[in-house]
Amino acid sequence: MKLHEYQSKRIFAKYGVPIPKGEIATTPQEVRSIARSMGKPVVVKSQVLVGGRGKAGGVKLAKDPDEAEAVAKQILGMKIKGLTVKKVLVDEAADIKGEIYLGAVMDRNSQRVVMMASSEGGVEIEEVARVSPEKIIKIAVNPSLGLMGFQARQLAFGIGLDKSLVGQFVKIAQGLYNAYIGSDASLAEINPLVVTGGGKLLAVDGKMVLDDNGLFRHPDLAEMRDVDEENPYEAEARRYGLSYVKLDGAIGCMVNGAGLAMATMDVIKLYGSEPANFLDVGGGAKADKVAAALRIILSDKNVNTVLINIFGGITRADEVAKGIIQALDEVKTDVPMVARLIGTNEKEGREILASANMATASSLAEAAQKAVALSKGRAVA
Repeated sequence: MKLHEYQSKRIFAKYGVPIPKGEIATTPQEVRSIARSMGKPVVVKSQVLVGGRGKAGGVKLAKDPDEAEAVAKQILGMKIKGLTVKKVLVDEAADIKGEIYLGAVMDRNSQRVVMMASSEGGVEIEEVARVSPEKIIKIAVNPSLGLMGFQARQLAFGIGLDKSLVGQFVKIAQGLYNAYIGSDASLAEINPLVVTGGGKLLAVDGKMVLDDNGLFRHPDLAEMRDVDEENPYEAEARRYGLSYVKLDGAIGCMVNGAGLAMATMDVIKLYGSEPANFLDVGGGAKADKVAAALRIILSDKNVNTVLINIFGGITRADEVAKGIIQALDEVKTDVPMVARLIGTNEKEGREILASANMATASSLAEAAQKAVALSKGRAVA
């Protein structure tokens, strides 16, 4: 779950990270009022869940309330990478003398949170890693101890930070780490963490991505979800407890189990086509859940064939078959489908699908070949 900049920075502030004074607005008039109350230059920043806002013209400096209102009229309603700007953050403008990157991310190889810092702040960290990887300093954190002071100082010295700023940096780095852990995040970053003309460090931009699996522990954070900016298919899938990611291919996939779903996608590519989605209905899926999954897949206009691959362990193959039939009763479609059912009650499941004249297969390879042939308009043997 992605958070907006203003949401991320407010979480950071709870853990002692200094942020600019700022407020959210949804109209140019509100922006003008906020700028007037601040009594100094402001930055009007679009709040959309994508990167590249500045390059798209979604971040503008304003020296007075009149200019703040004018730039807000330009930003509100504009589209950035397909998303419409519905609100802006009005921050006090900072006197920027230098920019730093500071982030926390999970390294699954070491099974630890890794803190990263770079003197190349204000630039996408992926670009820094590509062009100047030596400028990124990394520290793996022992989960039993947390980020220690000496580790934060290693980061500060590693990026060449002035000694007068090291104390502030240590507190901010530890605050960011604690925000990451305390929020069950998968990513937390400040980019840039600026050095002001007054010799202070200030987090003028922030980003957090929360682990959906940990949201049950944080109902307050779960309420921050911006459903207006989510992929509608993924939002619908979440309501039914389905794991779904939309892709760009033509073959819709409905599978039970994340590993089997990945294998199914690989086999589709092996036989010359592209999957339209990742969809895991999970173990023990009943007919209503399977029906919801199929409706979501068929709502994607790019899908011209559906491949269903079910291993009946906890999930019964006949329950899946019933769900497919139920979905087809609710959503009339001429999209061809191929089903591979194996495991618990597979015979009964195949009989149910055969009664609906649906193509079946006994192996994943056979099912993928049939699906690819149908997708490309070829006759199925």
